[in-house]
Amino acid sequence: MRVELFDGEGNRYTVAFEGQITRDKALRLLDLVELLGGMPNEAAANRDLAVPASLAPSSRLEKVRAVIQKSFPLVWFSSRDVQSVYEQELKDPIALSTVSTYLSRLVGKGLLIRTGEGNNLRYKTVSKVAQAAIPTRIK
Repeated sequence: MRVELFDGEGNRYTVAFEGQITRDKALRLLDLVELLGGMPNEAAANRDLAVPASLAPSSRLEKVRAVIQKSFPLVWFSSRDVQSVYEQELKDPIALSTVSTYLSRLVGKGLLIRTGEGNNLRYKTVSKVAQAAIPTRIK
């Protein structure tokens, strides 16, 4: 895998990764690229996860996506974190199993990454750049 970046001054950066490439390793590489300042504006990059402001979220899944985008745009979070913020902001109870199901669906769509096992699962949003760079078939 090779990633080429260009900064605002016209400099080109090339990062190469050789060996067995997994989705997790590719995402770690893109995290490194982000740390180097090679990612575009995070708000613009996460448009695919964001719910348009002009449209009020109607389904519970859309509401969960909106809560994640607003409260956890750059940090790792758990399903309990999402449940808590959802219930505080929307004043609507939601079962933890429902939140977990929605998070799993968002992982399946490539909008979130997941780490951990069992009751210690943690999630993080994936930038649009990372979504485009990593085919969903890599496992």
